[in-house]
Amino acid sequence: MSNLTLNVDLPDSPPVYAPPVADARCPGCTNTEESWSASQADPIRRVIVNGSLVFQDHCASNDYASGGFIADSQVSRDLDFYGNQQYMVRNSDIGGAVGCPQGLWNMVYSGVEGAPSRVLSGQCEQNTVLSTSPVTEEEPFPYLDRDDHYSVFVPAVQHDSSGPSWASGEEAGTPIPLSTFLVASPSMPTPTINAALTLGRNLILTPGIYKLDQPIVVNRDNTVVLGQGFATLVPRHGNAAMVIASNDGVKLSGLIIDAGPVNSPLLLSVGTSTRSFRTASDPDLIQDVFFRIGGAETTPVGATVSLLDNAENSIIDDVWAWRADHGKLVGWTENTASTGITVTGADVTAYGLAVEHYQKYEVVWSGQGGTDVFLQNELPYDPPSQSAWMAARNQDGYPAFFVASNVKTFQGYGMGSYVVFIDTSATLYDTQAFEVPDTAGVQLHDVIAVWIGGSGGDESIINGVGGPVTSTTPGTSTPVDVVSYP
Repeated sequence: MSNLTLNVDLPDSPPVYAPPVADARCPGCTNTEESWSASQADPIRRVIVNGSLVFQDHCASNDYASGGFIADSQVSRDLDFYGNQQYMVRNSDIGGAVGCPQGLWNMVYSGVEGAPSRVLSGQCEQNTVLSTSPVTEEEPFPYLDRDDHYSVFVPAVQHDSSGPSWASGEEAGTPIPLSTFLVASPSMPTPTINAALTLGRNLILTPGIYKLDQPIVVNRDNTVVLGQGFATLVPRHGNAAMVIASNDGVKLSGLIIDAGPVNSPLLLSVGTSTRSFRTASDPDLIQDVFFRIGGAETTPVGATVSLLDNAENSIIDDVWAWRADHGKLVGWTENTASTGITVTGADVTAYGLAVEHYQKYEVVWSGQGGTDVFLQNELPYDPPSQSAWMAARNQDGYPAFFVASNVKTFQGYGMGSYVVFIDTSATLYDTQAFEVPDTAGVQLHDVIAVWIGGSGGDESIINGVGGPVTSTTPGTSTPVDVVSYP
């Protein structure tokens, strides 16, 4: 949901925004709330809500929704988070936030005016709050200009910012005529798309499933690639779905990338490790890009790494990498994937990472000077045995977030990992949910682990510190916190 205004403040009587028709499923629910029920990542961007938003299924109490992402928005009243496990809210203006006594294991507010106070209580109130976001750039969007011509607006980079980018009535950025874009459809051959990109065109991928015999290659700086309706890319022959060779100013948003029937070493790579530029003023952007390993295909699928980010100063903003835990052909040997996200670029900033169920390290971060604000993770449901899921001979399991030993500086905020060993008969242990080098420049703040299901769990939260978080201690889906490390 993006680029609209919702007026949801309803009069006491009579309701005037819809006819008074009874809701057969939920009598008495007509005209009572504006609901947004999502899982993990589905974004709200650039929205004005005059009233409150309820983040659950309409007028229901089943708590099926579990999280999401909000950015660059204004909500005059409350964000009602009842029953959610986690949420990421960035650079927005809100009237307040409520949600106790249900859920709320990991709520992260970055640059949010009206955010609640920071608190980690272990029960319900688990708020990580950053007064400003270190570096952001909002997602490009199409619009109709004053001359009734369609263009795409690319917002400018902001540093240490809070609130919506448009709050003052003026917004820094660059308009791009729609005439500079190739508007592609799933029937368009990939070489045609690549030829247009090489000649300097930007790209809009209209809704549909793009079956790719070769990757889409973005080899020019400052290219804008917009997916509409979450256009879905599926590599068919072990190739990547997309390769962004530039390290400077590429904007990528609004895609689902599925693993294909032949294992792909990579699904999406951004930047080239051999190229180094000072791109802090014009970073590569990866926004609202979701990866799916299995669950939707009719044959077994695989991808070793979903996202590789080599680009210095790049911004990752709402990425959900999901090795499927339900759907079609889901199992330890049916939908195989080692790692969701690997970051090698220096000074990368990430917001809103959801990375789940991968078979080895979920996130590997080896770039210097990185920052991650929010992580949601579920460990794999289905390792068949402890011996099948070990980082080393003397290390049970794999950490959800692994910061490599070469890293001297890194900051992490509001990072949560959950134990869900429910599709296996084995008792499984993870030596630590988070593994980082023991150096003063690598710091984690407000780290959360939760046992949800299965036998076993985390022996510690970070490097032997915190926990255990297992089916016996404490069990009962109770958050266990490490406020700061070291």
